Amino acid sequence: MTQYLDFEKPLAEIEGKAEELRALARANAEMDVTEEASALDAKAAKLLDELYKDLTPWRKCQVARHPERPHCRDYIEKIFTEYTPLAGDRNFADDLAVMGGLARFNDRPVMVIGHEKGSDTKSRIAHNFGMARPEGYRKAVRLMEMAGRFGLPVITLIDTAGAYPGKGAEERGQSEAIARSTEMCLRIGVPLVSVVIGEGGSGGAVAFATANRVAMLEHSIYSVISPEGCASILWKNAEKMREAAEALRLTAQDLLKLGVIDRVIAEPRGGAHRDKTKTMEAVGSAIAAMLKDLDGKDGAALIKDRRQKFLDLGSKGLAA
Repeated sequence: MTQYLDFEKPLAEIEGKAEELRALARANAEMDVTEEASALDAKAAKLLDELYKDLTPWRKCQVARHPERPHCRDYIEKIFTEYTPLAGDRNFADDLAVMGGLARFNDRPVMVIGHEKGSDTKSRIAHNFGMARPEGYRKAVRLMEMAGRFGLPVITLIDTAGAYPGKGAEERGQSEAIARSTEMCLRIGVPLVSVVIGEGGSGGAVAFATANRVAMLEHSIYSVISPEGCASILWKNAEKMREAAEALRLTAQDLLKLGVIDRVIAEPRGGAHRDKTKTMEAVGSAIAAMLKDLDGKDGAALIKDRRQKFLDLGSKGLAA
């Protein structure tokens, strides 16, 4: 059963009525509700188009956080083959908020790394809601080093509210681990492409997304801080998150204009969760296109391309 967001309540009522009619018809074979149910379906489809035609930044935040969006594990299972997970940072522990390993993408050996939020209460707790601890970033560094050693392209899938801010994480060097991961992204001489599939929160996202090419799903977000966190700092009131979302320019469309990302991947009508297969196929096509764009470049050229990309950030916004 689809979970509806606050702004989708009118849609929930219409789709609920259509399902009620169909349930009555299933219970009574003599009842024909085809015409009425079809009319409600058409009304729901029209309303869905209207709701998603011009989402506000805050509503995009809500869609990006939808619990039914496909997660990192879903993408790995759908668009990669021969996935072999690699665990641990060889120092402290294995962080389940970060998953990664060797795989094939379009029959090409790659290293894939991403944040995994989990899909139900038990798995979300196990994966710490996708918020990595230092050992998660150190695991990513280890995997990127391995990819560089064997000449494997690195593909990262970003979906985190941010790095875990707990006391233990800080004691184990959270900021240093994030910095090392970001540094490794800049140093490896292999193609590195990233896709923001949900939330791209703060340094927790940058540590995986300092890439040659960065893409975002249409209704994903990418920002230095969450709207709630920003509102708490600026206005001392987290309820002003809508104003903060507007000011942060965290949508894929804004970030494409600013040159922070390189492409926006279209989502099905109503968001990625309404057609997961179509969404994952679109992400696969975008990854293939980004890797193709980098083919033929040697290690030095890839590193130069990546560094220059981030040195140039802000120039589009200033020019505009």
